Amino acid sequence: MAILKFRVYFEEDDSVYRDIAIRHMQSFVSLHEAILKAFEFDSKHSATFFRSNDNWQRGREITLEKYDKVYKAEPLIMGNTTIGSEIKNPNQKFTYLYDFNKNWSFLIELINVSKEESAKLEYPAVVKKEGIGPSQYGIKGLVGDKLTEVEEKYDLSRGAEGFGVEGEDDDAGTEDGMEEDESSGEI
Repeated sequence: MAILKFRVYFEEDDSVYRDIAIRHMQSFVSLHEAILKAFEFDSKHSATFFRSNDNWQRGREITLEKYDKVYKAEPLIMGNTTIGSEIKNPNQKFTYLYDFNKNWSFLIELINVSKEESAKLEYPAVVKKEGIGPSQYGIKGLVGDKLTEVEEKYDLSRGAEGFGVEGEDDDAGTEDGMEEDESSGEI
């Protein structure tokens, strides 16, 4: 069974993305739910996918349900449409809109196709997270796990190279003041 790996970018900041692995026979509802989970959004609002070209122009619509609006072509329904059936080229792109009032927009790009399924994963699976995602309701603060994640990524616990801590004493004759004693185990 083919495993498709998609990179889902937050449209306003392409440095914020999630990689999602999903079976080609799973429906767009599964991908929709995986995106919401990956970006920590609830599932209370309307959503739709569009098949897109390389310039992110919207094509055929794949909706959660048929909405009360005018369609150029009859939309596909997420629950009835497998992801594999809508892959038309090896770099297939989709756009995803969530919450039509807030218009959360995500760009989705197929980045890998594999025949090997991982027994450790339950598909769909978020296999990589990069950046702090947007807050669905209001401002998302850097607290708890998110702050730890930023500290680990940028190592905020140490001063930047070339900058010391105010009042720090430098020992003459060594680079960092501790080099001589490290070999003896004493500090």
